[in-house]
Amino acid sequence: MSRLRVGVVISTIRPNRLADVPAEWIRALADRRAEFDTEVLDLAETPLPFFAEPQAPAIASPTAKAAQLWSARMADLDAYIFVLAEYLHGMPGVLKNALDYLAWETRRKPAAIVGYGALGAARGVEQLRLVLLELGMAPLGRAVHIARAEMTGIVEEGRALSEFGHLEKAADQMLDELAWWALALKAGRVQQLIANS
Repeated sequence: MSRLRVGVVISTIRPNRLADVPAEWIRALADRRAEFDTEVLDLAETPLPFFAEPQAPAIASPTAKAAQLWSARMADLDAYIFVLAEYLHGMPGVLKNALDYLAWETRRKPAAIVGYGALGAARGVEQLRLVLLELGMAPLGRAVHIARAEMTGIVEEGRALSEFGHLEKAADQMLDELAWWALALKAGRVQQLIANS
């Protein structure tokens, strides 16, 4: 089977954001694996208008050109890793807006989450999982939670995420699970296409 196409989705567009650090770290860890072929989907480089389509994406494709491109990129992937900043116990509005443009593109595909924020972004991770389930994704039970202590080490002490052994271990376990689910669900999607042809 061909390599699994994995999108690393960066969930925030703020200048001077921390998101690039965990995004580069998790992508590097994923790229060490023979089964993954990763690409970054940066919402800062995907200028989606605020969702105001005349019909829901499940009924009609978005009219906004940026949304059509976003939809096509998400459809082309086998799995996702969301790098999630936690805002007010939830996900950033730009991520929710981007997800609002999707319908069928992500069905029966797994999603992993690397969250950062107070309490390791645990509340934002749970909120994102609910939305991903509604989009037909299979969000993993394992996530990577980068908490305030690690964030302080990165920002104030210049430490790298690779220096935190517990995070590397959590990331490896999460990527193992992502590979398993991505292979299983891709095989299932192929079987369904054959059965329907």
